[in-house]
Amino acid sequence: MGLEKILSISGKPGLYELTAQTRGGFVAKSIVDEKKIAVNVRHNVSLLSEIAIYTYTEEIPLGEIFKKISEKEKGGEVINSKASKKELENYFSEILPDYDVDRVYQSDIKKIIQWYNLLIKNGFTDFSKGEEKASENSEDSSSEKASSKAIEDSVENTSEKSAKTKQKKSSEGTAKKTSKGKK
Repeated sequence: MGLEKILSISGKPGLYELTAQTRGGFVAKSIVDEKKIAVNVRHNVSLLSEIAIYTYTEEIPLGEIFKKISEKEKGGEVINSKASKKELENYFSEILPDYDVDRVYQSDIKKIIQWYNLLIKNGFTDFSKGEEKASENSEDSSSEKASSKAIEDSVENTSEKSAKTKQKKSSEGTAKKTSKGKK
């Protein structure tokens, strides 16, 4: 399993693994305690395979950053994510020397380090994206690929619906405030 089935859900601690698709979203299992939760359109969801970090020249996928950290640490855990800002920035600049210091915040670095440590603690060492892994391993069945693609599409649709719902609620709230002011 690559990063294409690992996701972060805003408002929920830790990382989750996609397990099944439902009518209104999907089911995710916590990597830490293996509790299952239902995720719907109200949740803001990010697949780790779709996250990238800004550099001065391009965006580097999170999987590549995890690979660089793994190579540096020889597959072990990294510094504590609660280290000082200076320590975190120094460590991250060793991993990705040309990261954009104006667009990559301390909170982003903390999150990357937390996620990496969480994945390593739970035995996750494959930081490739699904397509990379599939091209290396042509033995994967087409039904598994189709299922994985359907779940990935579901996550993207859920994220899009979530954004549209938030935008709609925001515009409704503005309309209500405007109509109250006219009375």
